[in-house]
Amino acid sequence: MDQTPQATVTASERERPSPTGDHPVQEAEAAGSPGQRLDDEDYPAYSMGRAAEILGVTPAFLRSLGAAKLIEPLRSEGGHRRFSRYQLRLAARARELVDAGTQLEAACRIIILEDQLAEALRINEELRRRH
Repeated sequence: MDQTPQATVTASERERPSPTGDHPVQEAEAAGSPGQRLDDEDYPAYSMGRAAEILGVTPAFLRSLGAAKLIEPLRSEGGHRRFSRYQLRLAARARELVDAGTQLEAACRIIILEDQLAEALRINEELRRRH
């Protein structure tokens, strides 16, 4: 059985096609008005350099999160990685764990499990409200 961690899908990603490396940023830009994109936590607004600067990490750290399957940034038509606010939050959590001494692969697995638990709790609460 493959034990490779897989990032979970957020509620907003379930309602629309999940961003993958196959789709250019322009497709996401065409999805709505600028105001809607500002509110969309999955919109790939940040370049590799800007994301690294915001998080206080190196681009190599962000690439390692991609290799560990925690985040998969969208690619622009030119092939440049673009990160969303949601992905930046995951990367920030990974940095916290790594800075605390957790190995990168273990940190990614912890984050994925935390995200899955939060989603399961959200679904349970929604089901309780319906009944």
